Amino acid sequence: MSNTQEIPQIATELVEMTREYLIQETLEPAKRLGKHAGMGIGGALTMSIGAICLAWGLYYGLVLLFPENAWYVVLSRFLTALVAAGAAATIGWRMQVDDQ
Repeated sequence: MSNTQEIPQIATELVEMTREYLIQETLEPAKRLGKHAGMGIGGALTMSIGAICLAWGLYYGLVLLFPENAWYVVLSRFLTALVAAGAAATIGWRMQVDDQ
């Protein structure tokens, strides 16, 4: 059994050990997770800006390709939406994990 004079020393050691454990097991992994999450968010942002620019370029390319008429503008918008939806569906299909 501990002596009554050792109790403050034991309590101080317990607090220090708990603090070191929390730093080691929570803060360090959180820092690493933050780095990976930041890289993932940055990559997703870059890819989405690129996809928007490609769709925008497709739309204006179709507008220039077709004659000037309101219905051709509607057709250009429809075809652009169709291509974008097809690309999104293809990406979603390829991201699925097969559990076989």
